[in-house]
Amino acid sequence: MIKILLLEDDPNLAKSLIRYLEKHGYEVDWAKQGEEAIDLSYENSYSLYLFDVNVPLMNGIDVLTALRQAEDRTPTIIISAQIDMDSMTKGFTAGADDYVKKPFNPEELLLRIKAKTLLLKERLTVHGYSLDIHTYEVYRGNTLCSMGEIQKSIFTELLRAYPNPVSKENLMALLETQNDGALRVNIVKLKKDTGLAIEAVRGVGYKIL
Repeated sequence: MIKILLLEDDPNLAKSLIRYLEKHGYEVDWAKQGEEAIDLSYENSYSLYLFDVNVPLMNGIDVLTALRQAEDRTPTIIISAQIDMDSMTKGFTAGADDYVKKPFNPEELLLRIKAKTLLLKERLTVHGYSLDIHTYEVYRGNTLCSMGEIQKSIFTELLRAYPNPVSKENLMALLETQNDGALRVNIVKLKKDTGLAIEAVRGVGYKIL
C-alpha cells in the first residue's frame, strides 16, 4: 500500500482528506506541526509527502528544505492558499514536485497524487527497501542506497527472490572470489549495512526473513 505523510494543522481538512485518501486505497499518517512531520519521516518510510505551508513551529517549506538537505527525495506536493509566483518559487526551490492551491478539488489532488506515485509501482519493495525493476537501483524509502557492486548484486537477488531463498550457487557466481568464506563475509556485511535479517537456509542458500 502507498503510504502518505500529511502535514496539515487544520483538523477538519486533515480528517476529511484522510478519509478520502483512505477510501482510494492510500495509508495516511497525519502531522499537525512541522517538527512532528520531520520526526515521522525519520521513523517511517513514505511514498509521498503532502505538506501545507502555514503550520505551527516550522512551516512546510522549511520542513521540505530540511528533508532535502538530509537527502530525502520523497515526492512532495505543497498545499497552500498562496499561489503567487514568489510563494511557488520558494516551494519549488525547496524541492517540491507539485503545488496545489487551497481550496482544492479532492479529485484534482487525487490525480496529482496518482501521477507522483505511478513510478512506485515499478519498484519491488521489501521491508522498507525497494528495487527499481528497470534500473536495478536499490532505495531505502526514496533515498538511493550507496553500496559496492557486489553487495548491490547480492542484495538485488535477495530482494527479487523474497520471500524465497536464493541458491548459494547463484550468489557465489556474483563474487570475485567464489568460496563459502567470501560469501559469508558479504552476507554479514549486508546484514550490518541494511539492518535486515538474512538467514542461511541449510542445503539451499540465503533469504531475507
